[in-house]
Order: sequence, then C-alpha cells, then structure tokens
Amino acid sequence: MKNNIYVLVLLLTSLLFVACKKDKIEYKSDFQNSYKAWLNFKDANANSYRYKVTSGSWTGESTETTITVQSGKIVHRSFIAKGPNGNRPPEIVTYEQWEEDEAAINSKTNGFKAVTMDEIYERARQEWLVKRSDGKVYFEAKNNGMMSSAGYVPDGCQDDCFRGINIASIEKI
Repeated sequence: MKNNIYVLVLLLTSLLFVACKKDKIEYKSDFQNSYKAWLNFKDANANSYRYKVTSGSWTGESTETTITVQSGKIVHRSFIAKGPNGNRPPEIVTYEQWEEDEAAINSKTNGFKAVTMDEIYERARQEWLVKRSDGKVYFEAKNNGMMSSAGYVPDGCQDDCFRGINIASIEKI
C-alpha cells in the first residue's frame, strides 16, 4: 500500500509539472491560426508566391525587399531603399535599388535575406515570438490571415528597436 501512495504522489507531481508547463511563445493560438492559413495558401498556389518585407526608421528612411518563390525555390529578390535627401523641405528619394536573379540570390548584403515563408514561420516560432522578460513581443496576421508582423522590442530601447519582420504583402504568382 505504501508503494502505491508513492507511485500516486509521483504521478500527481509529474502531472502537475506537465499541466503547469508554460508555452514558450507569445500569441501561440494566433500564430497557429496564421500558420494554418499559410499552409492552405501555399497548397492552393503550388508553393509559388511573392512577398514583400518592409522596414522603416524614425529618420524617414525605408526599405522594401521583394522575394519571389516558385515551386518552393527562391527565384528572384529585389530591393529598394528610400529616404530624405537633406534639402529643406526634404524630398524622399531612392538611393539604392537592385535585383537579383536565381543565380545571384543573396549576393548583395542589403535587404532582407531571401528565405521562404516556411523559414520565416520557423524563425518566428523559434526566435521572434519567444516569451521574454526583457522586452515586448508583437504578432499580427493581416495578410489574409497570414503573418504580417512578428518580433519584439527590447525593454529600454528608444529608436528603431524592433527585432523581427514586417511583411507588407503575400501574393500568388
């Protein structure tokens, strides 16, 4: 009988630890729904799509990187950077623009690295959406249910602190 009590206490303790195990990512339900929307989109379009990653700074500078994936393979990347020209009043001008074909993907250092949306979802799960005691985590799915923003801002950071991704659009090709 004594052994049964020990086994019962051990089982209850194990159950308590499993039940109390915290999710390691923020927005888990939203992320899972978004991932399902992504998988449906990917299947409906034979894993062929184009997405645009944007960034912006408090200084007025902004970038757009567009990545094209065909049948699961990255085939094109383009980049454009804009910012104020320093005149009074300032005008927004393009100060860098380029394109890479399949043979040259990721040969340029500026812009968002060309990766598939599958890799972006994995990075969001493993890095950008991890619960943090030293920062605020953000997630949005405004691209027909698919990810539009995932990342975090470290506590105490003042300018251009977002660590993650902003996806302006995901479209079939």
